[in-house]
Amino acid sequence: MVQGGRARRAWAARGLWAGAELAVTFGLLVLLLVAHQLWWTNREARAEAGHTVHSLEREWGAPRVPVPSGSGDDEQVAVGDHPATGAPHPSGGKAASGAKITPHGDQAYAVIRIPRIGVTAPIAQGISKAGVLDKGYVGHYVQSAQPGQVGNFALAGHRNTHGEPFRYINELRAGDQVMVETRDTVYTYVVDSTLPQTSARDSGTIAAVPRSDVKPSYGYSTPGRYITLTTCTPEFTSTYRLVVWGKLQASRPR
Repeated sequence: MVQGGRARRAWAARGLWAGAELAVTFGLLVLLLVAHQLWWTNREARAEAGHTVHSLEREWGAPRVPVPSGSGDDEQVAVGDHPATGAPHPSGGKAASGAKITPHGDQAYAVIRIPRIGVTAPIAQGISKAGVLDKGYVGHYVQSAQPGQVGNFALAGHRNTHGEPFRYINELRAGDQVMVETRDTVYTYVVDSTLPQTSARDSGTIAAVPRSDVKPSYGYSTPGRYITLTTCTPEFTSTYRLVVWGKLQASRPR
């Protein structure tokens, strides 16, 4: 009987030890998964996004549209005068040929810069995860307007993981600048208002005249040149959407 009791205790001890090893192993796997999601995906995506921004800047090279003489490099021109719309250029000439934005597939074709929160990221056509967002890019809703055009230039970006370019857009305040740079033009939008939380299916937020379908007190009632930034909220979930709106203030040639 004594030997049988010892054997049972030995088996119980082995079982407890095996269970503890399994728990530790599972915990390590969870930690590795969390580290991969929170650290490694950010590192990879930011590296790829940074490389893409530099590639675009090299491809664009020197400004293709001359700045009017005597204006200075940082002069901003009237909202209605920019190559993307085909409107007259402030120099009196016509917009540069090829200035129309016609991105294809999920290619990156512009750069967004948000000084308040230190964001510089490529903008690509579409909002697919694999082709755009998971690369650390900001995605353009294809049904929305392009930069500078009348309508709503609507964008999406990850708030957590995969570069998380829109992690801190909740910190943007009225008057903050959002700059969008294309091959020919730099567009400066100014943040106007924020919708802290709405349904993921609130399509009104990215309409040509953006207004929430869920919370109609948020949004606009007249046509204009708008920008919309959308991301998930609360953090580390995809339950709702956080929306930041802005209006085009000015544009200038690159």
